[in-house]
Order: sequence, then structure tokens, then C-alpha cells
Amino acid sequence: MSKPSYVQEYQAIVDVLNQYNEGGKQAKSSIMKPAFSEQATIFGVDADGKLSGGAIQGLFDTIDSAFRPSPEARGAIVNIDIVGTAASARIDTNDISGFCFTDFFNLLKVDGNWTVVSKIYHTHVAP
Repeated sequence: MSKPSYVQEYQAIVDVLNQYNEGGKQAKSSIMKPAFSEQATIFGVDADGKLSGGAIQGLFDTIDSAFRPSPEARGAIVNIDIVGTAASARIDTNDISGFCFTDFFNLLKVDGNWTVVSKIYHTHVAP
């Protein structure tokens, strides 16, 4: 069996990140959960400038209970960097429940599959 090419690795990461995007657009955590490790974390800064976050389950709970994407909501993968079995990525999302997000993901290739192990977000009000 040959070693996967950079293009194959890149596409595999795009597929994982698209699960996240689609789950956000549909406001269904069940669609995005497979993209994340069960041990994944999420962190950002709250309105008071304090660190906020913890276990990824908090994201899933918020998606299911409070996210209301507009029909025009879109998420775009802006950047992917791959170094061996580690990768980082950025996604910009517009108009999900009146907010825009810039999300930074850290991924690891575990047992041959890419998985998100952490997400750091920046939230701003949609125009």
C-alpha cells in the first residue's frame, strides 16, 4: 500500500471540515460529531474578555438548542496546513444565529483518520 499523497490528505481534511460546516448550516450536531474526537475541546473569549470553553459537548449542546442559521449561511475553509500527522485549519462562517465566526481547528491523524482535537473560535456580530 502506498503512502497517501498530500492531495489525498488535504481532501480527507476538507471532508472532515465539511462535516462541521454542514452541521452548522443545518443546526444539527449529529452531522458534525463524527468530525471531532470525543476528547476534543473548544475555547474562545466571552463578552467580558475571559477565556470560555471546555469539552466539545458544549458546542454540540449549543448547536442543537440555540443555533439558527440564516438560509444564506455559508462556511468557507480558508486555510489548511499539514505537517505529518498534525494539521491546522481555519474556517470563516457567516450569519449563524446573527453571528459570524472565525474558527481555528487542530487536527490529528489517528488510526488513519483525521479528527478535530481542538477548536478555538472568534465570534463577531453579523453585518
